[in-house]
Amino acid sequence: MRVGLHIADFTWPGGPSTLARDLRRVVTAAEDAGFARVSVMDHVWQIGMIGPPEDAMLEAYTTLGYLAACTSRVELVSCVTAVVYREPGLLAKLVSTLDVLSGGRAWLGIGAAWDEEEARGLGLPFPPTAERFERLEEALRICLQMWSEDQGPFEGKHYRLGRTLNSPQPLSRPHPRIMIGGAGEKKTLRLVARYAQACNLFPTPDLARKLDVLREHCDAVGRDYDQIEKTVMFPPLDPGPDGENVDAILAELRRLARLGISHVHSRVTDVVQIRPLELLGERVIPVAAEF
Repeated sequence: MRVGLHIADFTWPGGPSTLARDLRRVVTAAEDAGFARVSVMDHVWQIGMIGPPEDAMLEAYTTLGYLAACTSRVELVSCVTAVVYREPGLLAKLVSTLDVLSGGRAWLGIGAAWDEEEARGLGLPFPPTAERFERLEEALRICLQMWSEDQGPFEGKHYRLGRTLNSPQPLSRPHPRIMIGGAGEKKTLRLVARYAQACNLFPTPDLARKLDVLREHCDAVGRDYDQIEKTVMFPPLDPGPDGENVDAILAELRRLARLGISHVHSRVTDVVQIRPLELLGERVIPVAAEF
């Protein structure tokens, strides 16, 4: 199992004037501590479970580009991109650019989008649920076509591209890895089985059943279930002032590992304080690597 750092809150003590410097300190500390991946949300307003919409929120791909320049080893992903916020051809180009400039460390994390309030607020498209899932599947097909040698047109129900030229191509082979976020059993997990290299779920009581459903979808399309990385968004990692909570964290990671989860990404409380990252690196990362 690997552990990733999810940065979802940018309302930090120094405010915008020190945010770039503080963000660099955080991601370099995470990389030094052994975190395998760094993710950010694709939201334009803060989400309710973390804070009010007025709290600071950075645009995902601009931020990931900055993180690419600050780091050299961690993988980089938006967890997860709202499919309707960007045209798929541009999205494929964004991820390709991130992959080239990071030396092959970019992922495409993507989902059907859910935050209607922020979309309506900034005038972003937010069609009904069924259409968003149709657009999600077409976007996945467009990205895969643009990451291949096929420069031909794409004709879908919602998107039409005259020429899927993409130069330079990503460094990742055969293409940047795709992670689809969401636990919907009829649509989302079916798309994971067909298109993705990873799924992103939550450690809820029904997690084992969700994985069984994914296995069924894999069987239906002839996909090897074991080829798909199972990831979860873990609750905030709070090691405690002196690491007293680490044993409980490790116990939960062991439980998830027994279910087949191979990566967890999570926020860290007081992320601007480097000490929690050091404590987790010292104790959690080495043990997690053994799962």
